[in-house]
Amino acid sequence: MTISGAAVVGGVCGAPIKHSMSPLIHNAWIRAAGLDAVYAPFAPRPEDFETFVQGFRGGAIRGLNVTIPFKERALAAADQASDLASMAGAANLLIFEADGSIHADNTDGPGLLGAIAVQAPGFDVAAAPVVILGAGGAARGATAALLLAGAPQVRIVNRTVARAQALADAFAEKVIAAGDADLPALLADAGLVINATSLGLGGGEGPAADLTLTPETAVVMDMVYKPLRTEFLRRAEAVGRRTVDGLEMLLRQAVPSFERMYGVAPPAEVDARGMLLRILGEG
Repeated sequence: MTISGAAVVGGVCGAPIKHSMSPLIHNAWIRAAGLDAVYAPFAPRPEDFETFVQGFRGGAIRGLNVTIPFKERALAAADQASDLASMAGAANLLIFEADGSIHADNTDGPGLLGAIAVQAPGFDVAAAPVVILGAGGAARGATAALLLAGAPQVRIVNRTVARAQALADAFAEKVIAAGDADLPALLADAGLVINATSLGLGGGEGPAADLTLTPETAVVMDMVYKPLRTEFLRRAEAVGRRTVDGLEMLLRQAVPSFERMYGVAPPAEVDARGMLLRILGEG
C-alpha cells in the first residue's frame, strides 16, 4: 500500500466509531490491490455532523461510509441520492464529487440480502412477513431492500412507537408499526426477524424477543457483529432457527462502497471474513 500526497482517501464516521471493523476491511483490500489510498475512521461530535460532511465538498476525500447515528442525516446532507437511499430515507455511503456535489447511496439493504443468501441459502424473502426490531437508519435501509425483494409485509417494532410509525408512513401500506407489547403476536408467522438496534453490542443481552414464538422455518439475523455470536443469535440457535450474523452483512455492504470510492473491485484473494474472525477470536 502506497500513501502519497495524491492518495485517494475514504473513511467511515459514526458515534461511537472505535468498534468499527470497516477500516480493517478496506485497508486490507487497498493493500492487496496496491492502491495509493487509505481508509480512515472519523468520530465527529453528533452536533457537528453537518459541518463535518460539508467540509469535504469538492473531493477533499472521495467517500465516506456512515453508521449509527448519522444515516438519516447523511441523506439530508446530500445533493443527489440513489433510488434506494431515497426510498430508505437513509444513506450509509456519501460520495464527494470533484464538482462539489455530494451523492448519497445505501448499501445496507443489498448487504443484508447478500448475507442472507450466503448464510441462509434457499430462504425466500417473499414467503412470509419480516419483523425488524428498531426504527433507525439501518432499519430504513433494510426495509427498502426487503420490499424491493418482494417481502409481503415488514413490521417495525420499536419501544417508541411514534418513531416506528414515522418509518412506516414513509413506505405506505406494506409496512406497519408496533410497540414491544405487540411483538409476540407479530413473531408467530414471521419468516425473518432482524435486530437492527445496537442492543447486544459489546456482549449485552440484545432485544427481549421470545424467539420460541417464531415458526421453525424462520431465519434470525443480528446486524451487531461484536460479538459475532450475539446473545440474540445464541437464543435463536438454541431453539433451532437458522441465523445470519452482522459480520457477513458488514462485508457484503462494504463491497459496493469500496468500488465507488476506489474505482476497482475488492481483490478476490483477500479472505476478509477469515481475517476478521481471527481478530474477533472466532477463527
